[in-house]
Amino acid sequence: MPFRPHVFALALLCMTGTLAQAAGDGVAYRWVDEKGVVHYGDRLPPEYSNKESAILNKQGVEVRHNDAQKTAEQLAEDQKRADAVLRQKQHDAFLLTTYTSVKDIEALRDERLDQISGQRRAAQQYVEGLHSRLSNLQARARNFAPYNDKPGARQMPDDLAEDLVRTMNEMKSQKNALEAKDAEESALRTQFQADIDRYRELHKVVSR
Repeated sequence: MPFRPHVFALALLCMTGTLAQAAGDGVAYRWVDEKGVVHYGDRLPPEYSNKESAILNKQGVEVRHNDAQKTAEQLAEDQKRADAVLRQKQHDAFLLTTYTSVKDIEALRDERLDQISGQRRAAQQYVEGLHSRLSNLQARARNFAPYNDKPGARQMPDDLAEDLVRTMNEMKSQKNALEAKDAEESALRTQFQADIDRYRELHKVVSR
């Protein structure tokens, strides 16, 4: 559409006239409707009281801006961001007051990793013992039906069947525990590296 100076001038004149009229009492309002059209007036329509608007002085200069009322989801997101900022500030304070150097962080990291390594070794030894126990139980079970298909083979005793199930379940549980230890070690390394990086960053800021 070609630019029409007379149309633009007429629109500007109307806006200026509206502002002048609305500013008779020293206050004018500006708001935008659902179609994106900007409006000016000496009072804000009730249906726009929760929408974004601005208050202008006699010269048409914005003196106050009113943000739109936020939805419950927006408020929850704002609170989530505020909580994250607070947690970061608290953690920064912890880093600066707890450690005197990066070596302190590395020393604690290595201590925690040694603890996990010891727990893993103990769990692995326990699993090896369970595996040996399971092998013995399976060897015994082969003397009974249904593992022994010879005619007249006795049915497996209940206590042996229970021992087999219990041992297999315990092995599964311990293997899951070992996997959890691996995940814990990985997360620990990641967290301590993040702390080291953040500590260095904080000390750069402090030293400036």
